[in-house]
Amino acid sequence: MSGPGRRGRPDGSKGSPLFGRKPIEERLAERRAQLPPLKEGEHFEHGPAKFIFIFLIVFVVVAHLIGLVVLMALDLN
Repeated sequence: MSGPGRRGRPDGSKGSPLFGRKPIEERLAERRAQLPPLKEGEHFEHGPAKFIFIFLIVFVVVAHLIGLVVLMALDLN
């Protein structure tokens, strides 16, 4: 990312010139590569997404049951 007004590192490498660390993308990729492979069907990667998914399914089922009870109570024939 060199350009007018920006100085690159003397060795031409990327990373933080202040701390000498690798970019966050490289550090995340290395950490991810050390993890064991995921087991098929035993892992839901995003906990909050799992919570929302289950909540929505339960909400739809309960809403349908309430609607059924209301329609049965009205007895529209």
